[in-house]
Amino acid sequence: MKCFPSFRVILLTLSILVVPGALQSCDSDPGAADDGSAAVQSSGQSKKDARGNAAGGDDISNSRRNAITRAVETVSPAVVGVNVTELRRRAVHPFWRMFGYGDQMYETQTAGSGFIISDDGYIVSNDHVVGRAERISVTMTDGTKHDAELIGTDPVTDVALIKIDVDDDLPYLVLGNSDDVIVGEWSIAFGNPFGLFSASAKPTVTVGVISATSIYLEGSEGRVYRNMVQTDAAINHGNSGGPLVNGEGKVIGINTVIYTPNEGNIGLGFAVPINRARMIIEQLRDEGEVNRNFNPGFRVQPVNEAIAQAYDLEKIEGVIVTQITDPGGVAAESGLEVADIILEADGEPVFSVTVLQSMIRYAVTGETIPLKILRNNTIRNIDLTLE
Repeated sequence: MKCFPSFRVILLTLSILVVPGALQSCDSDPGAADDGSAAVQSSGQSKKDARGNAAGGDDISNSRRNAITRAVETVSPAVVGVNVTELRRRAVHPFWRMFGYGDQMYETQTAGSGFIISDDGYIVSNDHVVGRAERISVTMTDGTKHDAELIGTDPVTDVALIKIDVDDDLPYLVLGNSDDVIVGEWSIAFGNPFGLFSASAKPTVTVGVISATSIYLEGSEGRVYRNMVQTDAAINHGNSGGPLVNGEGKVIGINTVIYTPNEGNIGLGFAVPINRARMIIEQLRDEGEVNRNFNPGFRVQPVNEAIAQAYDLEKIEGVIVTQITDPGGVAAESGLEVADIILEADGEPVFSVTVLQSMIRYAVTGETIPLKILRNNTIRNIDLTLE
């Protein structure tokens, strides 16, 4: 897994500061849309385009329609804008506390994105979009707005599930296979950047390629961003929770974070892989939460130069088990022992304690993490089963 350098992770919710009227003034006139057929005369004769090139209108129209435009037509109806009202706490200066004033609660509004995954109204978004919501409103592409219920949320993977109640069957998206993603293939990001969905009742579309896969990012607030899908399709504030799809229109990720030195898009966007999200979504739908009720039952510290010399290691790598804290815990049951050096976990080099901790925190009950360890100068394999 690739580990990204330490830029700032920017979550993509948007605090709503703009005036709706100003957004509406940016709307294009629907009546001005042209499907290209006006360029063809009824006699079938070709007409010159703006550059003076003779071309048949039908040929132009056909050439403009491709995998991307077909995917956009398929996906757009199932993308939604998400508007959230949160209650936040404003800390009072210690000076005013002396006079009996306490912290103040205030309402704030944020905007994000989501996409429908079933005809009965289940919608996927990010935890950092809806996880603290007091009220959630969803805007559909037909312009209607619906109150949404928070079904469940997982701060660790930053995945959330909400639901709206509607009478009609809803359009929904097909979840693809993020393990089958090809670096260099088309990627299409949908969403609600800067709250534009509220003005136009349609998602914004940006196109790029898959830049990399299996990216590990250091998250904040307990979030773990592992195996992220990287794209250079423009992703901005408000895109959080929207779908990243491939050329077939299948969801391969959930737009979640960008890396940027200046809070603008520089082509480094990352999506939660849909295969992981699918597992989380199923648990949220069935249980309302994600089960991580396991105790790893061991402690580690980084391998330093002295430990590397004592174990005759060629290089300083891995972490060493310093304590089995629970004789009946996961580590003890899996056969891990004090003084074992963990070199790899799930096929990835363990180059810091943080990497191993984040991998365990990312896992759910029932999963197994294969470990490659060094014990008595012998390489061994142990399965750490998180029961």
